[in-house]
Amino acid sequence: MKEKVSNNSRVKYIVKLTQEERDALLSLVSKGKASAKKITHARILLQVDESANVENCYSDSEIAKMLHVSTKTVSRVRKSLVEGGLESALNRKPHSRYKPRRLDGEQEAHLIALVCSNPPEGRARWTISLLTDKLVELKIVDSIGRTAVHETLKKMNLSLG
Repeated sequence: MKEKVSNNSRVKYIVKLTQEERDALLSLVSKGKASAKKITHARILLQVDESANVENCYSDSEIAKMLHVSTKTVSRVRKSLVEGGLESALNRKPHSRYKPRRLDGEQEAHLIALVCSNPPEGRARWTISLLTDKLVELKIVDSIGRTAVHETLKKMNLSLG
């Protein structure tokens, strides 16, 4: 049972783990095969548990000192458990700034083949602008910017010179 209790301006998240949740956390901590952050969050959850069968209840500041984390971390883990569940409290949330790749593997292969081929007639070598235009002309991509082509070539340590 997890609940949110509001007293005045401060919100307190009460954590009462079920026996299954407690067993899962104890197993996670005892095995030690997970990431350090996940194990630390499991230890925090075990310490903040206010179930009837747990004798020792510590304050957030005491738990923070014991586990060498900040009190803010303890309160964030509490909040995460109450609002999102056990998995949310233990695992990292995905990056919100994730940007998908502009070129997939097949498109990158076409780009490399273009760079390795002879440049257009009247040109001594390929330029970034010529490559972007050629990728669109060959319908390898619908549209692409010069920066994307440049970054892809840079990632592969390819030089146009």
